[in-house]
Amino acid sequence: MVVELISVGTEILLGNIVNTNAAYLAEKCAGLGLSCYYQTVVGDNGDRLEGVLKTALSRSDIVILSGGLGPTQDDLTKETAAKVMGKELFMDAHSKDRILEYFKKRNLTITKNNWKQAMMPKGAIIIDNANGTAPGVIMEENGKSVILLPGPPNELIPMFEKDIVPYLHEKTPDVIYSQTVKICGIGESKAESMIEDLMKKQTNPTIAPYAKTGEVHLRVTAKAQDEKAAKKLCKPIVKDLKSRFGDKVYSTQEDMTLEKAVVDLLLANHLTVATTESCTGGLLAARLINVPGVSEVFKAGYVTYSNKAKKKLVGVKKSSLLKYGAVSDVVAKEMAKGAAVFTKADVTISVTGVAGPEGGTKEKPVGLVYIACNVKGNIEVKEYHFSGSREKIRQSSVASALTLLRQCVLQYMSQVTFGRK
Repeated sequence: MVVELISVGTEILLGNIVNTNAAYLAEKCAGLGLSCYYQTVVGDNGDRLEGVLKTALSRSDIVILSGGLGPTQDDLTKETAAKVMGKELFMDAHSKDRILEYFKKRNLTITKNNWKQAMMPKGAIIIDNANGTAPGVIMEENGKSVILLPGPPNELIPMFEKDIVPYLHEKTPDVIYSQTVKICGIGESKAESMIEDLMKKQTNPTIAPYAKTGEVHLRVTAKAQDEKAAKKLCKPIVKDLKSRFGDKVYSTQEDMTLEKAVVDLLLANHLTVATTESCTGGLLAARLINVPGVSEVFKAGYVTYSNKAKKKLVGVKKSSLLKYGAVSDVVAKEMAKGAAVFTKADVTISVTGVAGPEGGTKEKPVGLVYIACNVKGNIEVKEYHFSGSREKIRQSSVASALTLLRQCVLQYMSQVTFGRK
């Protein structure tokens, strides 16, 4: 079965709001085993909406429209869809009563235009809205289904999960299950080359690489009659990927982030951490502090943007700054060492670099970054060369710092385990 998504609203076209509904619906439909080849955004215009809907019905089995079910004159989704499907509208007493009750409960005065939301296509399946006034609608004709959902996510999501998912389950017996293998410390092209043989022969499951800043995600997707069977298909592929990438794999859980994986690693090994940042200006500390429970391990975060701050807050030597400059492996190492002295943290991580767009030289170009990690006196410093905007360089620096921190802790704990410390 092929599903198509149409998001209705001029505010989406103008960029006034982010179209989160499309992302949500696409993911959910994929999980239900539906194929989605097209997504469209159309403004609040009846003629254009009619054309988009007719095109969608010509190539898809199910069309889901979100938005445009409100009480105002420019809310035209239901009226236009009914016209395309050849359905007349009538005043549905049940929907009218629910709308009236909604206003009474909130001690609000109902206006005439709200009754527009109770006008329903004849023969349609009407879906009660537990979180708003606009009911959902399902229309069927000639083997095609048109599903209308309210635009606000707090109304659309509960309605979809409670009422639309069971309806769509009946349309397709298969389900799609995905599991993501999350990798850090390796680039997308290198990662893809390491699984070239798997990708060439893939059928079911399939593997799709996705590049993120400082990470690569490999999504393994299988289609089967139920979730249990789909998971079984994915399992050996995920196992193979974990074997190939080793400790570069930081998680296979959908809700796991790199920073959470780092915090969990520190918690598991009873290690505390402190950060010292120059060009990233606190972004690294912010990523770590976003993780619930980080207070158990995070001791302090310094933003030592100026040379004076580097000297005063973490004890970087004046001679080092004069001889090597603030952007150097020597200063990065001293920043990490100094943070350990002042905070008594087990692990310290420092970042110093040229984020641009100005400030670079031939010797030290924009994008040059040094990151140092100190794990109980064992220090590793790495030189990086990033490209892109100032924001991209800073975000890349943070991702690389988290990766280096994780790698250094893993290496240290491995040495401890085998009695080399």
